[in-house]
Amino acid sequence: MRFIHLLEKKFGKYAIPNLMKYVIALYVVGLLIYSFNPSAYMYLGLDIDLILKGQVWRLFTFLIPHVTFGSNIFFVFIKAYLFYVIGNALENAWGSFRLNLYFFSAVIFNIIAAFIVYFIFRVNILGNIMIVISSPLDIIYSSMFFAFAALYPNTQFLIYFIIPVKVKYLAWISGAYYIYNIYTFIRSGFYFGIIPIVVSMANFLIFYFATRNYRRISPREIERRARFKRQMNEGRRQGNVTEFNGRNVITRHKCAVCGRTELDDDSLEFRFCSKCDGNYEYCMEHLFTHEHVRE
Repeated sequence: MRFIHLLEKKFGKYAIPNLMKYVIALYVVGLLIYSFNPSAYMYLGLDIDLILKGQVWRLFTFLIPHVTFGSNIFFVFIKAYLFYVIGNALENAWGSFRLNLYFFSAVIFNIIAAFIVYFIFRVNILGNIMIVISSPLDIIYSSMFFAFAALYPNTQFLIYFIIPVKVKYLAWISGAYYIYNIYTFIRSGFYFGIIPIVVSMANFLIFYFATRNYRRISPREIERRARFKRQMNEGRRQGNVTEFNGRNVITRHKCAVCGRTELDDDSLEFRFCSKCDGNYEYCMEHLFTHEHVRE
């Protein structure tokens, strides 16, 4: 994430704000193109053979979805709308630059997958005949959907506008579907079908593992929490002897600086200091201001 932060500082000014508006425009362009000329995809698909012969525009035009009047326009609209909502949610959480980086890295991974499959199996996986998916935007959408589910796992979608389902469960179902597809390709011998799924999901996997908080499972952090817990338990067992109303009273908490206990004020909170050597407890006023005890 530090590397991404450095990239954002240097190239953030070039980010496209409201990127999803332009993505939705691709759906409109696809609808217009294929309504007048359904065979237009022959000139737009990611055909590696023709790209290597100089038709470099295919590296960009393959993103135009194959939408025709034969398609279910209602579901096309729903897909485009969800794409827009999820993209805007990610942009609000990350900012324009990181959404741009995530989206275009997914595009690049799609292109890489197509070239890998072509050079290994001599198959145009995203060419004029769509073998694995109906549109490259579908896998990019799935990648963004997984990122959305990781950020907002408890958000609910209404299936058929009736059944509320949390997005984390939909993500698990989608993940299981991708695993089933991989199993199907392996069983049928179409090994080239595995590469686009794995490579195209690479940006989500990179995002997911790069944003995990590994500090909490580090040996040092585990040892620190264990030491703190031992100190807390020891303090609770031993207690503290304090004079209260002319007699000695055992209290559960006592600040090592000011000597106040829970008997002085019910609202006081006490914490052990993990940086002090020994069993020293402090009130919140002195927890961050005391001088650490070193043996």
